[in-house]
Amino acid sequence: MKVLDLFAGVGGFRLGMEMAGHQTVGWVEIDRFARESYEAIHKPKGEWTHDDIATVDHNDLPTADIWTFGFPCQDISVAGSRSGFKGSRSSLFFSVTKLLREIKKEDSSQLPSYLIIENVKNFLAVNGGWDFLATQIELDEIGYNLEWQVLNSRDHRVAQNRERIFIIGHLRGRDTRKVLPIGSNNKQTALKQVGVLTGQKFKQSARVYSPKGISPTLCAKGDAPKILVETSQGERSVTIHNLERLKKLAKSGYRLRRLTPLECWRAQGFPDWAFHRARDAGISDTQLYRQAGNTVTVPVVYEIAKRIPI
Repeated sequence: MKVLDLFAGVGGFRLGMEMAGHQTVGWVEIDRFARESYEAIHKPKGEWTHDDIATVDHNDLPTADIWTFGFPCQDISVAGSRSGFKGSRSSLFFSVTKLLREIKKEDSSQLPSYLIIENVKNFLAVNGGWDFLATQIELDEIGYNLEWQVLNSRDHRVAQNRERIFIIGHLRGRDTRKVLPIGSNNKQTALKQVGVLTGQKFKQSARVYSPKGISPTLCAKGDAPKILVETSQGERSVTIHNLERLKKLAKSGYRLRRLTPLECWRAQGFPDWAFHRARDAGISDTQLYRQAGNTVTVPVVYEIAKRIPI
């Protein structure tokens, strides 16, 4: 099926959909660094594209069977403002439904058969659940029946504990196939927290993890988790209040390091070649960390995509 990739980021949705045999026909992304990575990775020459969902003209959109979008979560996540649809970022959801309403009014046969929507787990609870109810009402009025499930990346062959809600919209009257629920196919042990960095000499407090197990959720701000690498002794718990304590720990056979940008992309299920294409295009480590935290987990998208007939 033909896919329109909205809020595309670096193309996590695209990779997962294309792994299942679907074809991308257009994409929208406003962040210039994410656009550079997207173009380097997917080489979408000749495809329709736009940089701002809020200014897209529905007449310009390519016809697609599936629209995918993980609209901004900054106003929804526990770590964000939690203002929900009252915020300026997460309310961009309605920029998408505005396009759907305009298409329906002009020619409903051009509506996509499927919508695949992703956001943080807290979308179910923000503003007392009223925003999630508003989503259901909005899409129902346009003509979509919905199913949804919280899926954890750790259950789908990647080393990251990342819970996200996926909503599948089915256009009424079309011969669409039920997609959810999706079961776990690779449950792993969560990464064990073994310490904490605190004190004024550190830029910020940070949890420290054992290298055994899986990563905690990658952050959209680009803060990579810190791991305690053992070099000569067994695992131990540590609390590091100052640089002197850290130096003593290092002398005893341990060192601290952040996950690398490549490791973060791997934790989202991206193949190494995709990461290297982005880096070779001149994308900085700061942006590579941010892009890893902002994208969707590719194998989770694939699990959804392969349940939609081509």
